[in-house]
Amino acid sequence: MDLTIVIPLYNEEESLPELSQEVERELKESSLKWQLIFIDDGSSDNSWGVIKELSESYPIRGVRFSRNYGKSAALYQGFKLAEGEVVITMDADLQDSPQEIVPIYQMVKEEGWDVVSGWKKKRYDNLFSKRIPSKIYNSFASFVTGIKLHDMNCGLKGYRKEVIKSIELYGEMHRYIPYLSKNAGYGKIGERVVKHNPRKYGKSKFGISRFVNGYLDLLSLWFLSKFGKRPMHLFGLAGTLTFILGGSTALYLMIEKIVTQAKGLGYRAVTDQPLFYISLVALIIGVQLFLAGFLAELISRSSTDRNNYSIREEI
Repeated sequence: MDLTIVIPLYNEEESLPELSQEVERELKESSLKWQLIFIDDGSSDNSWGVIKELSESYPIRGVRFSRNYGKSAALYQGFKLAEGEVVITMDADLQDSPQEIVPIYQMVKEEGWDVVSGWKKKRYDNLFSKRIPSKIYNSFASFVTGIKLHDMNCGLKGYRKEVIKSIELYGEMHRYIPYLSKNAGYGKIGERVVKHNPRKYGKSKFGISRFVNGYLDLLSLWFLSKFGKRPMHLFGLAGTLTFILGGSTALYLMIEKIVTQAKGLGYRAVTDQPLFYISLVALIIGVQLFLAGFLAELISRSSTDRNNYSIREEI
């Protein structure tokens, strides 16, 4: 199998026939052996019925979830079923153009990219609810991940098969597949300017909350990639420094009192000084951080996937 196209969907019954027709038209002239995987993420309309009808005319494999689990779960299931040497993902709303499938396939297969991300340079979304927040979000994501992509959240992407078989998606991590790929050792990540079409049917399933969730997910991913297998390096260091700071401050206050008292000068009781209680809080926080790191390290060392590493090649 040369190519697998994975399309997650939720309530897109109107666009599916046209999408399938356009995909076949674009691939008809090529010699590629391809398959189309539709993942129905618990649609409440007739999307599944349409998929069953289309499967009689096109090389389609369909999966229907019992309820709406989210795009990450849909993509993960599609990746598990993908057989093609190159896997391309795209949205089902016809805003991603099937004309980009072959060029992205060529970039992955012939030019050797691990991941190719689409860049919707000219967008037809609302300026204030999508385009401006998207620019801010992508700038922040590029800064944190170190991956210079203009549109990390674009649904139109291409992957080598071994890349998508080496990563696990959950929650709403589908936005950061390039970052997950990089952490798995597949760092040759490029992008291509792709055509973006106005929405033809229905309405967007994502609101402004996706940017808040995306920000929190990005911080979680960054933390796990940096300290997921060595939590003591963060919590232990922070706890030790905080404990030393609190202890040094308390010790200074006590020595100052003793020296002042020995000289016969007026002094202020240590327990009457706010700085003393701040130092006590620092001591307690330091101990708690250290213990948190110690417990996290114990959990990490007993984890079944502690030594689960991705092997790229073997001879």
